[in-house]
Amino acid sequence: MCGGCGISGSAVFAGGDAPTGIAPGVTLYFVAADGTVTPEFRETGKLGTVGEALDLMRRTQPGPGLHTEIPEAEGGPAPLVTEFDTLITVDMPYTRTELSDHAIAQVACTALGVHRQAGRPSATVLIKPTIGPDFGSLTCPVQR
Repeated sequence: MCGGCGISGSAVFAGGDAPTGIAPGVTLYFVAADGTVTPEFRETGKLGTVGEALDLMRRTQPGPGLHTEIPEAEGGPAPLVTEFDTLITVDMPYTRTELSDHAIAQVACTALGVHRQAGRPSATVLIKPTIGPDFGSLTCPVQR
């Protein structure tokens, strides 16, 4: 004996393209005139890595009304980034005295933003300057 649920068959409907999961760009963090660390989306065609995002932030100009407190990087080395479990370590090519609180927030927010956009679990950031004590267990003051 065959049974059914009483729902008749239907045609197959096209639903469009499947989502790719590929980000069209990356969110970098800059500083507004009032001192607020502010996100700014950059079309790059891909999300990229934390290291690529930090290097892009150092080498490009922010939008109107924003500035960076990360020292100019013309020709200098890029930050070295290591991601392990829930810790992102960023070796910065600057001394501790060259990095303001806003610069540290820019780095932490950009690193955590890329990390989260890639679908990874919550993390903290450890920033290691070339000279001076580390900035440790950082989160982003503007990300929830």
